[in-house]
Amino acid sequence: MKIKLMADSTCDLSDEVLEKYDISIAPLVVSIDGSEYRDRIDITADEFYSRLATYLKPPTTSMPTPESYMDCFRKAEEAGYDEILCICMSSGTSGSYQGAVLSKGLYFENNPGSKVRIEVIDSVSMSHGSGWLIMKCARLRDLGYSFDELIDYCEHVKYRIKHFLSVEDLENLIRSGRLSGTGAIIGKMLGIQPIMSMKNTKGAVVAKKRGLKQVLNFYVQEFMERVDYDETDFVIIGYTSDIHRAENLKNLFVSKTGFDGDIYMMQMGVAVGTHVGLGGLSMFFLEKPHEDFVQHIKEKLARRIHNQ
Repeated sequence: MKIKLMADSTCDLSDEVLEKYDISIAPLVVSIDGSEYRDRIDITADEFYSRLATYLKPPTTSMPTPESYMDCFRKAEEAGYDEILCICMSSGTSGSYQGAVLSKGLYFENNPGSKVRIEVIDSVSMSHGSGWLIMKCARLRDLGYSFDELIDYCEHVKYRIKHFLSVEDLENLIRSGRLSGTGAIIGKMLGIQPIMSMKNTKGAVVAKKRGLKQVLNFYVQEFMERVDYDETDFVIIGYTSDIHRAENLKNLFVSKTGFDGDIYMMQMGVAVGTHVGLGGLSMFFLEKPHEDFVQHIKEKLARRIHNQ
């Protein structure tokens, strides 16, 4: 059986990774000063960040259209794929997952003779968090994992994909409601950068650090305390407009952790950058089991017992 992997564009995987693992993308739509752009198709990340300060209004995003999802499904089936695994950004932050589920139903309505299997996964992650899960599935697929084994793997580990995101431009956090205007003004005066992570499928501020040095040290220390070394064979470092921040984190990470897996530096795309802004810096890996993961397993077991 041939397995196709696909995602929405917020996975933020590089073109090289998408090509290597044959991953298809359904683009989010970004609205900028009255015009609409398909993420990764009509506008690049570098174009977006270079012009961000000149936009008259804050850009906004909307989920991929049903047509974009169904086009990916159709092309995969026509190419001979038997099974399609679609991994979407967290349902707690976007309608992308619900849109993919709806598009799956529409696809089979429009193609009643289709024999392809389609599974849509809520990654409960954002940006390279869902990207980490997709890359891991691609590696496991290439090692011979079956479609059902990949689905089980996603459900088993998705609550353990650890995110950290810091931002230099606090205005985007004000617009998203993560910081008050007063808090942001004080933060700017003191050089404080909030650090966010995912909690209960949504982003939340988990720490505040003064200056880039403290941010980098926080990332590295948290990694060493939380990482599941047995299952983390690669780490993703993300950035929006300043690759040097990512390089500084990578250098400190290598010198302090002794991690011998792969380290990828990848740029956050336009859809994610709309909310993160300039100077964003992130890191993603798989952490050891924790309370959210244990609760997820309990609920999953309860549903299985109820359905028996």
